[in-house]
Amino acid sequence: MPPFNVSRDHSGDAWFRLGKLDVTSTMLVVLIGAVGVVASAFAPVLYQVGRFVPAEVLQGQVWRAVTWPFVDGISLWTILTLVLLWYFGRDLENQVGRRPMMSLYVALWAILTVVAFVVGLAMGGGAMAGLRSIQFIVLLLWIAEYPRRPFFFGIPAWIVGAVLVALQVLSYIAIRDLAGLASLVVTFFVAAVVARRFGLLSDLSWLPGRRGSAPRIRQGGGVRAPQAAAPRTPRAARAEQKAAARQASDHERMDALLEKISEQGIHSLTPAERKELEALRERRRKGR
Repeated sequence: MPPFNVSRDHSGDAWFRLGKLDVTSTMLVVLIGAVGVVASAFAPVLYQVGRFVPAEVLQGQVWRAVTWPFVDGISLWTILTLVLLWYFGRDLENQVGRRPMMSLYVALWAILTVVAFVVGLAMGGGAMAGLRSIQFIVLLLWIAEYPRRPFFFGIPAWIVGAVLVALQVLSYIAIRDLAGLASLVVTFFVAAVVARRFGLLSDLSWLPGRRGSAPRIRQGGGVRAPQAAAPRTPRAARAEQKAAARQASDHERMDALLEKISEQGIHSLTPAERKELEALRERRRKGR
């Protein structure tokens, strides 16, 4: 059995390690999902009692609201779902960090659960199981974050995303599934707004809840409106100007590194650039 220990990686990328495996937020979700799929294969009753069904939840089976992402039948599509979630989720996590990414996964679970429950009771349907819905949203967030990144056969990611969404919408229209279509629209919009609050989709200015005209960096990567400053001593003013200059320089350098990732992928960074990016993120989270 591989040794279990707390990660000694001070960059904050992993929650802990299993042997040589760094268990990040994305890896943790994928591992739990894989365990749930295997357990459901050996005990099919887990799938029956764990999947989300709005009517059953209303009758008191509230655990279904928690267990549905981690019970699913084993199939090629299930395995592909886990692989795609790991592949695209880790890229987003490399950008925002493990804590915001875990918060994003929890938010996606909550959004999907609430929307499916409300729409399911109002219009019927709403049953869910497995990580497929979460993986699809993560994939679309990745495409929205890196729209020009080459996808299959060099096709820009935004074209692939548009095709996937169009196919999903057309499939709901073809079977007259208005509940599914309504859930899709509401879920995508709310997920995009939430993802923006966690540091993604910063280029989509039409989404609410992000920056003002003169943002000021604060701890955790958020922003706050500038406030009237009290008079400063010359030494304090010089220190503040120096800190502001370094912060501006850090911001420009981070933008350059993120632009390189957007165009060429995370693996295009050299080891030195990766360390530099982690140091910039750490300073930004601490508000230094």
